[in-house]
Amino acid sequence: MSNLVFDNIIRKYQTTFHPVLKVDPARDPLLHFDFTESNKDLSAEVLDSTELFSAYIRQRLQEAHCKFGIGGYAEHRTIYNRSRVFDPERPGDEPRRLHLGIDIWGEAGTPVYAFMGGMVHSFAFNDRFGDYGATLVLLHQLEGMPFYTLYGHISLRDIQSLTAGQYIIFGQEMAHFGEPHENGQWPPHLHFQVILDMELKQGDYPGVCKYSEREKYLANCPDPNLILQLMPT
Repeated sequence: MSNLVFDNIIRKYQTTFHPVLKVDPARDPLLHFDFTESNKDLSAEVLDSTELFSAYIRQRLQEAHCKFGIGGYAEHRTIYNRSRVFDPERPGDEPRRLHLGIDIWGEAGTPVYAFMGGMVHSFAFNDRFGDYGATLVLLHQLEGMPFYTLYGHISLRDIQSLTAGQYIIFGQEMAHFGEPHENGQWPPHLHFQVILDMELKQGDYPGVCKYSEREKYLANCPDPNLILQLMPT
């Protein structure tokens, strides 16, 4: 399935989707976070410490009088320097730095809702520093078109009673922003990603790719804002 086919079908149904978060961007402005090399406030000292990084996120949100921060799709980020998860397999090779989802930053425990019905494809606790932590993947279908959504950095309790094949209903409160100890040691946030082909992976799919592989991965991971509808188009 091409990205264009997905785009056209999703746009037909956008008005029927349940909000993934209970936020109205028209009334509750969202702070756009920049995690590229142009953000000089994010020193190595801040990124190396989950506590300092979390404090940075909280402070920025408070200063902007925003409940949530957002951004990151197709963003070439420097923040992945903080984790060996994104390092190359061999020294000198290209690291992974291009983000494939949208991150929504806010308070731990923030509820996440099903934008449409779906089936639990897989889930896992990817418990490495800098990884997803608790992760859920749902399978959806529209007009015979299957696709997947991935929810990373959620609460561990959200996946502990799930079974593969379990149905998630429209609007169901199905997940929550996880605490750092269960979300891969990140400030609380949701990584939301759309995937056309899971490539036989279970409970995990790259949320960050090499810049040189951006065309392949962006084709397989369309813009999540088509579903979220939280950012200007």
